[in-house]
Parts: sequence; structure tokens; C-alpha cells
Amino acid sequence: MKITKLGHCCLVLELSGATVLTDPGSFSEAQNELTGIDAVLITHEHGDHLHVESLKKVLANNPTALVIGNQAVAKLVQEQIADTVVTVVGDGQSSDVKGVRVEGFGKVHAEIYGDMGQVENTGYLVDDKFYFPGDAFHAPVKPIDVLALPVAGPWMRMKDAIDFTKAVKPRTAFGVHDAMIQPFFRGFIGNALKMFAPDTAYVSLADGESREF
Repeated sequence: MKITKLGHCCLVLELSGATVLTDPGSFSEAQNELTGIDAVLITHEHGDHLHVESLKKVLANNPTALVIGNQAVAKLVQEQIADTVVTVVGDGQSSDVKGVRVEGFGKVHAEIYGDMGQVENTGYLVDDKFYFPGDAFHAPVKPIDVLALPVAGPWMRMKDAIDFTKAVKPRTAFGVHDAMIQPFFRGFIGNALKMFAPDTAYVSLADGESREF
């Protein structure tokens, strides 16, 4: 499995004959020029995960690409992008992309404060190996090989990232949801994970970097 991090939570997954783009949000632009995308996977509707103008460009460049998201994402996308049908995969549901299984876990965005930002959030297990949780720490009751680990945001502390890693027990994890962090500080996060969750190999992906997992 090859993963390219475009920025924040926008990734390109190349696995088992399918190419999947995740969360084309407002904190990255490289997705706007991509071709060869089989599916776009969207965890929730916040602008740093779903930027409608970017999604329009992605779909224009990849007219046969599936869009997969939960019910709230489907409603927003189908209202704002004409003739776009979203394959709904919410908590406990699944679909596939060219034979690659996509399974949904979780229902609610992590709390910021009270009801603020409490939208539907779905984490996705892709190909029974890669877990992309969006903005929540809902752990699927399944083995996880590679975890896209949120490491910063108004809804979390470093402790949350460490505890989630320890709960999920992936073989490997890398940081996402980190556009607000100075690049030099990402190394500190990696060192903390290595110290407190040593059973997981943690790697830091720079924006634009690819790695085989």
C-alpha cells in the first residue's frame, strides 16, 4: 500500500488496484490537479475535510470517481454539486471500490465544546488494513495495520492521540490533521508517540511525501 500525504487529512491511497483520495479539504490544493482517482472518501462535512470547490475540480478531472461519505456528507454534496451521487457509508455500513472494501465506524465528531461542530463523522477502514478516523477517536473492534492518527486540533489533546494509538494498537501510524502545526514541531509529536506507545512504529509524513506501508 502506497500513501501520499497531500496535506492535513488529504491523502492518496494506492492499494489492491484502487486509488482513493481522502478528505479534499481547504488546507490543501494538490488534490485539484489529480487524475486517476477511483473514489473520494469523505469523513465529514467540515471545510478542512470537505471543500466543495476542490471536490468539484477533483470530479471534473476524474468523472468516473465514486464519492463515498456518510448521510450528512451525501446531503451537502448532492445539494451543492449537480448530478453527483454519493455512496452512503455510515457507521456499520460498507461498500467497495474496485473490490476494495470500505467500512464505516462511528457517528459523531469529537467534542469541541458543547454542541459546537457536532456533525456526523465516520471513520473508514479501507481494505481491512488502513484506518482513517476523521475527527474522532472511535476505535473499530478490528485489527488495524496502518493508522492515520490525528495529532492536533481544537477537539483533542496529545494525550488523546497517545491513548487512541494504544487502544487501536496499529503496526504503524502517521500523523494527520496537522496543518496548524509548525513542521519542526511534528518531530516532537513523533517522539512522544515512540515514548508512550512503543508497540506502534510511528512515522512522520511531510506534505507531498509518499511512503510504502
